[in-house]
Order: sequence, then C-alpha cells, then structure tokens
Amino acid sequence: MKEIELVGLEKKIYTDKLNNGLEIYLIPYDNKKNYYISYATRYGSDINCFKVNGKEYNPPLGVAHYLEHKMFEEESGIDPFEFFSKTGTDSNASTSYDNTQYICYGNKNFKENLRYLIQFVNSPYFTDENVEKEKGIITEEIKMYNDIPDYKLETKLRECLYHNSPRRVDIAGTVEEINKITKEDLYNCYNNFYSPNNMFILIVGNFKIDDAMEIIKEKLKEKHNKPITEIIKEEEPVSVNKPFYILEENIDLPKIGMGIKIPKSLFKQKDMELELYLTIFSNMIFGPSSTFRERTRASKLLNDIYTEIEQTEDYIVYYLYATSTKVDDLINEVNKEIIAMKLDKKDFDRAKKVLIANEVKVTDDIMRMENSVFDDIVRFKKIFPNRIETIKRMNFNTLKEIINKIDFGNKCTIKMIKKRN
Repeated sequence: MKEIELVGLEKKIYTDKLNNGLEIYLIPYDNKKNYYISYATRYGSDINCFKVNGKEYNPPLGVAHYLEHKMFEEESGIDPFEFFSKTGTDSNASTSYDNTQYICYGNKNFKENLRYLIQFVNSPYFTDENVEKEKGIITEEIKMYNDIPDYKLETKLRECLYHNSPRRVDIAGTVEEINKITKEDLYNCYNNFYSPNNMFILIVGNFKIDDAMEIIKEKLKEKHNKPITEIIKEEEPVSVNKPFYILEENIDLPKIGMGIKIPKSLFKQKDMELELYLTIFSNMIFGPSSTFRERTRASKLLNDIYTEIEQTEDYIVYYLYATSTKVDDLINEVNKEIIAMKLDKKDFDRAKKVLIANEVKVTDDIMRMENSVFDDIVRFKKIFPNRIETIKRMNFNTLKEIINKIDFGNKCTIKMIKKRN
C-alpha cells in the first residue's frame, strides 16, 4: 500500500491496486463519526459506441443511466435501499458523462455495508420483465426534468455547443431511445465496463484501513480483469454548433446561458493546472468581488450569476449562467467584459488565496473531500498531492498567455425569455 501525503493539508491518502486491476483509495479520519463509500466505474453516457468481438456496437442513448437504475434490483429480492436504511445508512447512485458511482454513507455497520455495496454492484440481475418495467419510471423522470427551465437551458446549450459529442444528449437519453433498451444491452455494457480494471473504490471518514482492505480483497477475489474495451469516438469540430438560440418558457425572470468552447490542444499546461488557471480567471472577471458584478448589480442589471468549467478529452468548456430583467443588456455587458477584459495582478493574487483557502476547507468535510478526490480520479486519472503548492506557483504572466490563446468568440449564447401567451 502506498501513502500519499496531501502537502499543506495534514492529510494522507492510502492507495493500492489489486491484481485484477481494481484501484483502492482510502482516506481515514480520526475526528469524524461518519464514513462515505463510493464504488465506481469509469463508464458514463460519453461512451455510446464501442467494439465487441471486433464489431461496432451502438447501444441506445441513456443505457449507462438505465443500467445504474437496474443494478438496484437483485435476484434475491432484497432492496439495497432498504438494506442500508435498516442501519440508518443513506445510499444512492449517479451516472455522469464519464462515470457511474454507487455510494453509501453513515456512521454504523461499516464492514457490513461495505460488503453489501460491493456484492450488489458485482451481481447484475436483468430480465425482460424488470427491464421493461423500468422504462415507464425513467420516461417519467425524463419528462419531469424537461419541465424544469434551468434544465432545459443547460441541455439546449450543450446541444448548441456540440456537433457530434455524446454530451449533446442528456445523460438519461431520450424517451424514444430508452424504449429500445433490452436486457442484452445492459449485460453487454455491464460486462464490458464493470470490470475491476475499469473501476475503483474510494472510502473517506471514520473506518479502519485493515478492515476495509480485508473486505475488499475478500469480495473481489473472484472478480477478474478483462481486456480494455475499444471505445469509438466521433470527431468533434472546434466550432460551436449554433452560436445563438432563443428559448421561450414559463418563467418569471429571463435567463442566459453561455458556453465558450476551448480546444485543449492550444495549451502546454496539463488538464488540472489549466482548469485552476481558468477558475482563477473566472473569479477575477465574474466572481463575487469582481468589478463586473459590482457594476451590473448597482445598475440593477444582474440578479444572479454563476460559472462552471467542464472538461472532455479534447475540450474545456467555460459556462456562464445568469438571470436579469434586462437580458439583452446583460448579454451585451458580458460580451463587452470578455472583449475588453482587464486582468490585474492584485486580483490574481487575491483569487489564488481564495483558491488555497477553499482547498483547506475541503479537508474538514468528508463529503467534500470525497467529491474532490473522486473528481481527480475520474477526470485526471490521478491524485494531486501538491495542489496547494501548484496554486502557489501559478503566475500572472502564464494566466495572460492562456487567456490570449482563447477565442472568446467561439461561443454559444442561449436567451431564455417568458413564453408569449
């Protein structure tokens, strides 16, 4: 087992890798009562074409999310949610673009719950009947989300940003596509991507390392690795699909969504470092203490604004969402700010300090710690023990070089307005 010390955070991560390829990440806390367990596969909705025995296979869209739902139906008839709840333990699962994870978190029965979590994720049970039954449930879920304005804004923005990427389509798929899903589709995807060498276990909180390792090794001893499945990807053009779109919805306050599509090939920086620089840039330009926010709030132009950064294998996308009673004026102000941006070294240094403070805060909350480490494992495929030192080494001139390489005109803007009666 390897010890990784998180420099400047007084915390260690213990890592190991079983002979079958399963990665293990353990972060024990002596001063917490709870624990948080995640058993995950690097399989999400981004994968919608792969080869099986030399032949291309295109499962219906939404199959990764559908598979996650059906994993909670066991041949024994035991309901995993009920199993965990008997000990006051919460459980859940989620599918993203690049992963699916099954989790449980509580403060009792650690060993029993870890054993059961591994067991039910390793024991798929799909029948024609139970697969068909789920279609109505997921159809209602899709329709429910389609009635949420913020959700529609985000999905339309992705559709306008991407030409061919699977991220054009919601993780849950479409009603038409999920109605095509069969038990054979589920077993095919499970067998190709729920393999130990494509999965990992992350545990954070109050537990004993020896207990965790003994259970993991015992429950995984019969689980063998498999050849890595060849994933087929469509080429995604640099340009956005549609630069502008108007949505009419039943809303009281107009909204905007903006996405800037940035090829990662422009930069020499690694993914994590590049994201840190763009996070600092975002805080400088649109953050709580930015002149933009002060100016637009004072003029009653801005109600709310938030930004986020997303990475795919080839692109990094900078998202901005905002609400305003004068949405056209706000769009103009955002565009002017991007074109005429003034980067100040004092703002840069202040943003670095905020970023470091946030890193320190993460370690005091086991759920935030789990989310942070989980993201590193999935998105960057490694742990970053020197993140704080990396932030300290970041310099203002490098930020300017990065920003100067970005084509801020390669963006899509969605305007959501109140539906006309």
